[in-house]
Amino acid sequence: MKQLNDYINDVDITKEAPTNEPERQYYFIKKAREYVKTASGEAGRPLSFCVTTFGCQMNARDSEKLVGILEEIGYVEEADEEKADFVIYNTCTVRENANMRVYGRLGQLKASKKKNPHMMIGLCGCMMQEPHVIEKLKTSYRFVDIIFGTHNIYKFAELIATRFDSQRMVIDIWKDTDKIVEDLPSERKFPFKSGVNIMFGCNNFCSYCIVPYVRGRERSRNPKDIIREIEHLVSDGVVEVMLLGQNVNSYGKNLEEPMSFAQLLQEIEKIEGLERIRFMTSHPKDLSDELIEVMKNSKKICKHLHLPVQSGSTEILKKMNRRYTKEQYLELVRKIKEAVPDISLTTDIIVGFPGETEEDFLETMDVVKQVRYDSAFTFIYSKRTGTPAATMEDQIPEDVVKHRFERLLKEVQDISAEVCRVHEDTVQPVLVESMNDHDETLVTGRMSNNILVHFPGDKSLIGKIVEVHLKECKGFYYIGEMQ
Repeated sequence: MKQLNDYINDVDITKEAPTNEPERQYYFIKKAREYVKTASGEAGRPLSFCVTTFGCQMNARDSEKLVGILEEIGYVEEADEEKADFVIYNTCTVRENANMRVYGRLGQLKASKKKNPHMMIGLCGCMMQEPHVIEKLKTSYRFVDIIFGTHNIYKFAELIATRFDSQRMVIDIWKDTDKIVEDLPSERKFPFKSGVNIMFGCNNFCSYCIVPYVRGRERSRNPKDIIREIEHLVSDGVVEVMLLGQNVNSYGKNLEEPMSFAQLLQEIEKIEGLERIRFMTSHPKDLSDELIEVMKNSKKICKHLHLPVQSGSTEILKKMNRRYTKEQYLELVRKIKEAVPDISLTTDIIVGFPGETEEDFLETMDVVKQVRYDSAFTFIYSKRTGTPAATMEDQIPEDVVKHRFERLLKEVQDISAEVCRVHEDTVQPVLVESMNDHDETLVTGRMSNNILVHFPGDKSLIGKIVEVHLKECKGFYYIGEMQ
């Protein structure tokens, strides 16, 4: 980041702000830096920030960008949001109760802000893309300083500078965008692994999901920019990347020179020093034979695929607008397992979707028994205002859904415990990620298939891939020892 910092230092803020990006944002980083320097002098201490992330890995990656910009401006990180001078919530809106959590946290912050004249509060992310949310914030939460959505996160420094200038609430919400701005500050959570956005938005419009409405249409990053970013990460010590997109299988369709996701993976595979490649999420409807072939032949793609089925009933899948049948999904799984026999498959399943009968539910149970997932994220259907499913008839009674959910969970857990045990008494490469939370003599890492392993070690191992003998399976994780 030193080169970027040098570039920012050279910016002349006495002139007009540039119109082109990212140069315009460098200008506002420098400008905001001056404001923060002055405010820090008034406070008699460095100003601090706290970024809180709700939701998915896309949000987690966005938050790394927020942290990078705040640090570049001159704020220092503070874990306790009530003590921080700049608090920002990167919000999720997949479920409506997520919104209520944010409102509750904001209420608690109001008292902190009254005590701290330097405190600013920012809100961004998916929840901010909903017009009724903005109206509520404007009327009931006037103490919030900066509000922006999912499309213009790159403007964060500009919005901060505008807030310092105007001393008023700044709201900047875009309905959609085709813009992707590269080369902005970012602060990684882990030195040895990183998420990498390859695309943004979603075109699928599953009937239960709000994401296409708040993240906008699909737009893919230029492959050269992706490769350049990963090369930079690897030179900075990263050994594993997670390629991120709402549906990575759709990558490249809107590029001037179309490139498939499989082709992108082949290019990433060539990067020297990169050890592991992960990706999520894959939509079953367009997981290609080409991609399966690339996974089969790859030395770096991890033996783990998250393939959300959502339901095993073709009828319910149709209502969900998933655009595949039960049979097509099972055939896809067969092809994947044939090509990559030791692959770990995980999934998402929704129970209690409107109109789901006992027969439909048993179809889902049948898929679980046939596929034998390593693990599954199971959800009770949650009505989401603004989606087609929310207005569907035949909403399922709560007690029926709860009973089905419990049966599904037991089946998933029983199978998972059996499936995960297959690696017992083998030696596997493990990327060490952290010291163990419960035992300071142990470290914790992940195998290629994403299963956790705990074994004796010290912090010098963090970020390294080591050979570990898996002595005992504990259901969802292993106890091992280094070879």
